[in-house]
Amino acid sequence: VQLQASGGGLVQAGGSLRLSCAASGRTFNDYNMGWFRQTPGKERELVGAINWSGVSRYYADSVKGRFTVSRDNTKNTVYLQMNSLKPEDTAVYYCAADRGLGLKKRPRNYDYWGQGTQVTVSS
Repeated sequence: VQLQASGGGLVQAGGSLRLSCAASGRTFNDYNMGWFRQTPGKERELVGAINWSGVSRYYADSVKGRFTVSRDNTKNTVYLQMNSLKPEDTAVYYCAADRGLGLKKRPRNYDYWGQGTQVTVSS
């Protein structure tokens, strides 16, 4: 499956952004989807994940209550709504797809990756 992430940009602290990740090439609803982020010198970390049907979700503690992962299987797209953004949310954000059972937290468990989109939160 090919993934194309978009929606990043520059926003002030307290603001909101919505990232999108469009999938093509295979049956989108065969895949659980994850949103990761990475800053220079640090490991890629899972921000949120959603299972193939949208029923199960996972969030990192650092974003709980502020970020929401959703998906629209009719549009082959997964979203990351980010509210109350903080400067520490600044990173390159990646979407990823996993066909395995259950939601995965480690990057190595994901099979396909989008190209990344930069999110910068100014203080």
